[in-house]
Amino acid sequence: MIFKYVGYDSHGKKVKAQIEAEDENHAKRKLKSSGIIYESLSQTDGSWWSKINFQRTHVLPPKALAALSRNIAIYLRSGIPIVNVIKLAKSQYEDDRAMVDFLSSLETSMNEGNSFYQALETQHIMELPPFYKQSIRVAEESGSMSEVLFEMARFVEEQDKVAGRVKQALIYPMFIVIISILMVAFMLTTVVPKITSMFDQLKQELPTITKVVISMGDFLGAYWLHIAIGIVVIASIFSYFLKTSKSFKFSYHVFLLKLPLFGKIIQTFELARFSYITSVLVNSGVTFVHAVKLSSAILDNLSLRAQFEAATKEVVEGKKFSSSLAKHGKNVDNSFIQAIALGEETSEVALVMENLANLYFDENRNKIDIFLALMEPILILFVGTMIGFIVVAMLLPIFSMNMGNM
Repeated sequence: MIFKYVGYDSHGKKVKAQIEAEDENHAKRKLKSSGIIYESLSQTDGSWWSKINFQRTHVLPPKALAALSRNIAIYLRSGIPIVNVIKLAKSQYEDDRAMVDFLSSLETSMNEGNSFYQALETQHIMELPPFYKQSIRVAEESGSMSEVLFEMARFVEEQDKVAGRVKQALIYPMFIVIISILMVAFMLTTVVPKITSMFDQLKQELPTITKVVISMGDFLGAYWLHIAIGIVVIASIFSYFLKTSKSFKFSYHVFLLKLPLFGKIIQTFELARFSYITSVLVNSGVTFVHAVKLSSAILDNLSLRAQFEAATKEVVEGKKFSSSLAKHGKNVDNSFIQAIALGEETSEVALVMENLANLYFDENRNKIDIFLALMEPILILFVGTMIGFIVVAMLLPIFSMNMGNM
């Protein structure tokens, strides 16, 4: 249920907002735990627009997430309890309604006895990356919250820089793709039919390539709306099963790892992230056995996560992680396994994992740069081929007609 309330916070400032609760008594307890003295509390009318407004999920930008993580880590290092840290952080975002609601939700949830991870997982105000929430879970279980938050801030900032560079590099290729699609669609639905009417008047036998282009134009002109609706429906069904079916998501992640270039990029990124978190935990005093067990949970790819979790089960039983990973990690590079084996033999696991993380992050950056550099000429060649195919198909009958008149 959604309740509207008007009241005063712990600083005496008047607040007017909404709160989600099971019933009115639950809403009163949540307000009390948040330090809010309410003047009025009433359930909303349940109209669809009020529900949409309340349940809207905001995306927390990476820079804002990094800044928040760093601030929380600084307060935690000062010995301040996490609930009080959230209160202090909330005072810095008075002009940002969404952030205030987000932090208030965390504060209320933790006042009710939930952990920081549980508060992040159950709130529906801000959308956070799954690996970030899992990292918080790992940090709470290992008792290294401030260290992990500092590293997460640095990690999120670095990934945001990479994503920004990729987006900037994709602007021109995407522009080419959109223009090419519009040009091909215009030629097939407008230019080709006009030329086709001329061929019909001449009653001339057309080449096969011309017939193919004419058929494509007729099909696209008659069924373009059906095609658009079909794409939307297929995308919606795919998105639904990806969110609701774990088996479907697992199969999809297996498929992603098999892709020629993207599969390697995904694998490298996941191994880098695993190495990075493991090195942070080991340097924070967590045993290597516990660190690899916790770090396996942050992997986004379900197939890789299952392989690492199977390996960590044997590590708990006393086996070496490198030998267990060699047995279960079918999507893990041998060089990665050999490096871990070297770290286990020399008792320098943290240093090895940190070096692996840096190595794989650099490798991924290089792969992305090469891919982006090749994408532009490949797209131009593809667009030129498509347009050239249509032009040749339209000119062939004209050339054959001129040859017949000579």
